[in-house]
Amino acid sequence: MSVSPLVDSILSIRGERVILDSVLAVLYGVTVGAINQAVRRNPNRFPSDFMFQLTMQELTNLKSQTVISSWGGRRHRPYAFTEHGVAMLSSVLRSPRAVRVNIEIMRAFVRLRRWMADSRELAARLDELESRYDSQFKVVFDAIRQLMTPPPKEAGRVGFRTGKAE
Repeated sequence: MSVSPLVDSILSIRGERVILDSVLAVLYGVTVGAINQAVRRNPNRFPSDFMFQLTMQELTNLKSQTVISSWGGRRHRPYAFTEHGVAMLSSVLRSPRAVRVNIEIMRAFVRLRRWMADSRELAARLDELESRYDSQFKVVFDAIRQLMTPPPKEAGRVGFRTGKAE
């Protein structure tokens, strides 16, 4: 299992880095219902800083950001698990696969934290350099900052393509 796709599965909701129950279900090889049942059977292991249920507004925002279908699918709002909630979930599920998946998820969280720290450190160094030099280097610093900013994801064209150039 590669860490990179896991990093892409980590979302930021309510200022927390979380993974949704549906993603965890796929990773652990269980149903979302099995995860929800494990949580219901062990409520004292999942305080609000380990796991929370998305509000309808958060779910609507998530659907619009990720182009999730608005019809069909789930009947209940998804649960979001923080890093600690994921660790607790793997201890509740108690399967060899859960242990392996949990290790990879923890590595993904660590990688994300390192990337964010490196990015902050680089920005701080750039600020320091920029304050030392005069405006003749402003263009260079602006270009570096632009390169540090991830490009926006481009949406693909939607609809049927006839094969003719449009």
